[in-house]
This record gives sequence, structure tokens and C-alpha cells, in this order.
Amino acid sequence: MNPRELWERYRRHLCVCESIGLTLDVSRMKFGDDFLARMAPPMAKAFEAMAALERGAIANPDEQRMVGHYWLRAPELAPDPAIGKAIRDTLAAVHGFAEDVHRGKVRSQRGGSFRNLLLIGIGGSALGPQFVAEALGTGADPMRPFFFDNTDPDGMDRVLAAIGAGLADTLTIVVSKSGGTRETRNGMLEAAHAYAQAGLDFGRHAVAVTGEGSELDRYAQRGRWLRRFPMWDWVGGRTSELAAVGLLPARLQGIDIDAMLAGARDADAVTRVADVARNPAALLALMWHHAGGGRGVRDMVVLPYKDRLALFSKYLQQLVMESLGKEKDLAGRVVNQGIAVYGNKGSTDQHAYVQQLREGVNNFFVTFIEVLKDREGRPLPVEEDVTSGDFLLGFLLGTRRALYEKDRESITLTVADTGPRTIGTLIALYERAVGFYATLVGINAYHQPGVEAGKKAAGAVIDLQRKILASLRAQRGRPRTADQLAADIGAPDEAETVFKILEHLAVNTPQVHRIPAPGLGVFDVRYEVR
Repeated sequence: MNPRELWERYRRHLCVCESIGLTLDVSRMKFGDDFLARMAPPMAKAFEAMAALERGAIANPDEQRMVGHYWLRAPELAPDPAIGKAIRDTLAAVHGFAEDVHRGKVRSQRGGSFRNLLLIGIGGSALGPQFVAEALGTGADPMRPFFFDNTDPDGMDRVLAAIGAGLADTLTIVVSKSGGTRETRNGMLEAAHAYAQAGLDFGRHAVAVTGEGSELDRYAQRGRWLRRFPMWDWVGGRTSELAAVGLLPARLQGIDIDAMLAGARDADAVTRVADVARNPAALLALMWHHAGGGRGVRDMVVLPYKDRLALFSKYLQQLVMESLGKEKDLAGRVVNQGIAVYGNKGSTDQHAYVQQLREGVNNFFVTFIEVLKDREGRPLPVEEDVTSGDFLLGFLLGTRRALYEKDRESITLTVADTGPRTIGTLIALYERAVGFYATLVGINAYHQPGVEAGKKAAGAVIDLQRKILASLRAQRGRPRTADQLAADIGAPDEAETVFKILEHLAVNTPQVHRIPAPGLGVFDVRYEVR
């Protein structure tokens, strides 16, 4: 396609949404002239399904739940007035609590103002707040955020070391809908231990965001925690950034959460329009369908050309892959759907994996994210009439052209800035695109059976470890190999897992000792408790 033809295609396929400060260019996606017309009937069904979801239909049939994250920014649309009231009351409570903390009405145990914020969560309960903190945080925020987002003890030690003596002035938010999520529970116990070691009462520094009556809710009540905020079963973790999960830590950091909600609400209004040419979420979903043939055979590479959006690809990785990566469709047929997502930021990636994108396996499509506003304040020329931001745009356009020349497809999403309204807009845009795409391919985007399966498998490993330790303790002085121990605990088929558990215990549990077998193989190593 020559430059004039490409310009004409660009004019035809640029979706301009002035009301939300966003444009979407799909001209470099090489769909045929009949593609949009051919996809009009399934897209009409997607619009209908989304409208029913927003009216309160059961959109998560596996769990018989409504899906209501769109109501979080428009509570008047909730199908039950009680839900709308709960949303408004929670937002008011978030504002009120944050004001009390900032003004010193809520203080730490030793009477100081809270200066740090430690959020303990996993998945969307941590990724959303991390993304927003990175995108909207400044050096002048009233509270400095830290995160426990894994059950890695070394990782938690590093966070606690960074907080240091500031732990006495640190407010901890524990986020878990059920309260039973092991990674979050472990982080909570590690944090509570750190507070105790510092002579502090964890409850006087702790806030819960959880389901009413959950294990965490009851624990927080018993411990007389400072506050408890709701986490409703109709909001999934990966779509919870605009619930108390994300709004509370953002507000405590001084971020304008009302602007975030307004941006999301305005984006929702635009993406409800049943006209694909004017609906950027519908266009995104259709481009994903085109690129992967409705089967996800191409990866989605997200390249935001703005440091503040560095975590956006990670945020989208969970939103897209957890929502769309499903073995079965709604009819129960095995379809193995999904779209793999990865990315970092431009122009950093031009010195990393863009080399492969241009010249390696053509198994992807790119989403470039352009931010028009370079910085606050006056631009600084680095060459005559050229700024650092000018170079950033040059690298974006140059990379896009270089990829297109090699038959690589791309989407370009342009936003005005990275303010709170824009962040809310981006969150809402991709939530809607995921919902549309799920309907196009006939899957449930709002459950996560694979995640639950992983949790159950992890629980089985922990049960096996308990049996191993019980057997070693019951027969002290009798060293055994992994094969022997597996047989002794009645799990001969689990010898490999027993071997891995023993390796771990020998390094991390002082009572478990590894007895080498000179001249023999690693599988002849024996273990005992002393």
C-alpha cells in the first residue's frame, strides 16, 4: 500500500472520541473491506449482551452472579437501588476516611500521622492499585505506597526494609474478597509479625477491604482494625480498581478518584454506542478477533510510549488473559480460547524485543499507546527545535512504520495526557473491549476456573509437605530418599513432588537435614529430621 492509499485508509479507520480525549487508529490492521460488515451480526449480539449485563442479567453463569463493575462509576444504573446506595455510601466512606487520615484525626498507635501505605493483595487486588500509583503518583503525595503482592518471603522482607523505621507510621490495607486467599493471608501474617516485632498493635494500623462476613471481615472485627470496606461478589478482582479496592489506596495517596470515576463513566457512555465506527471498545474487540482469527493465534504486544504507563501492559495482561483464557465456551465445548499479552514501554523496547517483532516470527499484533502531552512545564530543547518528547514520538512513528513495512499489524491508541480522567478512561475502555470480545467468541469472561485449580493444587502440595514432616519426625534417625518417603506416606506416585518439597525443606527448615550420597546420584540423597 503506497503512502497515499495508507493516508486514505487512515482517514476511513480513525475512530475519534473527542468527548473522552481519545482516538483509535486501526488502519494498520490488515482486515479486508468486508470484515466490519461481516462481523456486524455477531457484534450486534455483543452489544445486546453488554446491555443485558448492565441491566443486571446473570453474566457469570458458572457462579450465577451479576457483573457490576460498570455500576461503580454510575450507581444510578444499578438494577437494585440498594446496590446503588452501597456504591455511593462506600465512595463517601473512602473520601471520609482518607480525609481523617490526612488531617490527623486517624493516627498511628504512637500518635503520629500516617505517612506510608502498605497494600497487601494478589492479582487485580494489587495490580490495579500498583498501576494507578505508578501512573498518577508524585513525589508530593501525602502517603508513600508499598505493596505485598506475592507470598515470597524475601520480597516482603525487602519491602519492610524499605519502610524501615517508618513502619510505626504505616497504614496497611489488606484486600481479599473471601479472606481465604493464601498469598494475601500470608502477607497479612508477615506484616502483623513485623508490627509486633516493632512493639506495635497491627489492628491499630490496619484496614480491610473484603466481603461482608468473610474470614477476613471476622478477623478484622476481632482485631479491632481501624476500618472495613466492602468488596462485593459482583465485582471481580481484575475489574475492581474503581471499587474500594483501588479507590481507597488511590485516595490515601492524594489521587483525584472522582476524576478517575468521571473518566470511566464518560468512556462507558461512548462505548455503549451501538455503532462500531464510533465505539473504540467495539473496534478493539473486532481487531483482536481479526488478528487472531477469533482463536487468539496472535499475541497482543502493548507498547505505551510513556513511563507512567509502564505497568499498563502488566495490568492488561491479567485483565485480558484471566478473562479470555478459557478451556470451554458457554456451551461446554472445549475451545481453548485466549490472547497472550506482553509488553513494556517505548522507546525502551526498541532496544530489546522490537528486533524480533520486526524480523522474527510474525505471531503478534502491536498496540501503540501515544500520549500527546509530554510533561508539565516548559519543554527543554535537546537539539535545535527538538525536545526529548519529540524524539519519543519519532521513535513511536518510526517503529510503527518499520513494523508495517514487514507486514506486522498494529493499532495506535492516542490519549491527551496521563491524568486521572485518562487513567479511568483506559481502564473502562479495556474492560468493555474484553466483555465484547468474550461474547464474540462465546466464553464466560467473568470466572477463573484455572486460577481456582492452581489454588487447589497448591493446597495439595502443602498437605503433602505436612505428611512428609510428620513421617520424618515420627522416625527420627531413619534417613530416607524421596522414593522411600513417598512410599512411606502412601503417595508413591507423588515421588517427584516429594523430591521437590524435600529440596525446599532442607534449605529453609533447620530440623530437616540433607545427607549426601557420595558417588551416587541426586535421587539417592537422603533426608532426616534431627
